[in-house]
Amino acid sequence: MKNRRSFLQQLRTLSLGITPLSFFQSLQGKDLLQAINDKQFLSAERLATDEDFWQLIKQAYTVSPTLLNLNNGGVSPQPKVVQDAVERYNQLCNEAPSFHMWQTLDQGREPLRAKLATLAGCSPEELAINRNTSEALETVIFGLRLKEGDEVVLSKQDYPNMRHAWIQRASRDGIVLKWLSINYPSEDKNDLIDQYVSSFTENTKVVHLTHILNWNGQILPVAEIALEAQKRGIEVIVDAAHTFAHLVYTIPSLNCDYWGTSLHKWLGAPFGTGLLYVKKEKIKNLYPLFAAPNPEEDNIRKFEHLGTRSFAIEQAIGHAIDFHWMIGSERKFKRLHYLKNYWAEQIQDIPNVQLLTSLHPDFGGAIALIAIDGQRPEKTAQLLHKKYKIHTTSSKTDNIYGVRITPNVYTSLRDLDRLVVAIQEIANDVK
Repeated sequence: MKNRRSFLQQLRTLSLGITPLSFFQSLQGKDLLQAINDKQFLSAERLATDEDFWQLIKQAYTVSPTLLNLNNGGVSPQPKVVQDAVERYNQLCNEAPSFHMWQTLDQGREPLRAKLATLAGCSPEELAINRNTSEALETVIFGLRLKEGDEVVLSKQDYPNMRHAWIQRASRDGIVLKWLSINYPSEDKNDLIDQYVSSFTENTKVVHLTHILNWNGQILPVAEIALEAQKRGIEVIVDAAHTFAHLVYTIPSLNCDYWGTSLHKWLGAPFGTGLLYVKKEKIKNLYPLFAAPNPEEDNIRKFEHLGTRSFAIEQAIGHAIDFHWMIGSERKFKRLHYLKNYWAEQIQDIPNVQLLTSLHPDFGGAIALIAIDGQRPEKTAQLLHKKYKIHTTSSKTDNIYGVRITPNVYTSLRDLDRLVVAIQEIANDVK
């Protein structure tokens, strides 16, 4: 509630004094602000099913009216206020690049860091702004002081970029990779914890955990696994690409040492924005991926020596945070989970269709995976696009294989009714 009030107040004072928030000056924007004010005391559960409210949210985006985008798990569209901010900041930079980039917009990095820290529930001195999850976690993977024979526990279902980085690190330094292969979906928390913990040995130095699997939306009990790792002196890395601004949590609650996310996913920030968390006492001994003047200082900013980058997209992150706060973290998750269950429950009993994701909020959020018996997932995704103009993606790794379907806050129930009809017809046509 406090964050939403703060958002409304911030609309009255434009960021850095230069960004016109044109959407909120439009009729649709004013209607949305009025609805937020009118419904501020409504519970998250009740608001999740209020289609009139979420239709107003949809008006804050510029998504296609014809192509139904249900692959928001890859990268999410930005609300119009974020798009407007990027454009205006970029225009400002081009008036005098070396002046406005470093003497105007660059001065906004510390306030932005503080804003991100408020959202993440940690100290600003533990957050570095970068470009995506891969960059954040590869900073950690290649920066840890591991030696030959040290063991790292990870999963064959982890994201490919992370797996490849660990394989390269093992090839260079002789560290030992202990691969798990877990059967998903799972709603057995104790079994998931035990599969990781039972693999720990006295040589295990690091465990790599994916908070939500990008393949099928499985939520892993990260905090519990990390706590067991801590007891054994094992460092914990969390891939949070799909959980930040999706699930409701703070980084410290995960009991991790290192954490990375992509802000262009569920936060709806500009494309190519990410965030790295390093626990304060771990900063000094972690080498930066890009050289810093003093690689062993305990300043989180040593991980931000990226050279020239887009100051426009970096500063527009702040507008994405404001938009997220306007909705509210709990309200957003309740809506996303409601949307996933709305369509997933309807397709469960269709012959030949398998649902490969949990419907329980502790084990699944917005992302879900389906498979149609007798049909390759690539074919199903192709049919959804070609015949029904529904954009999804096929998802394949180790023992997970299907079509990934991911709505977002701008997705309506009418959109999902269209999806259900399409799945029904495609399944019926399979011989």
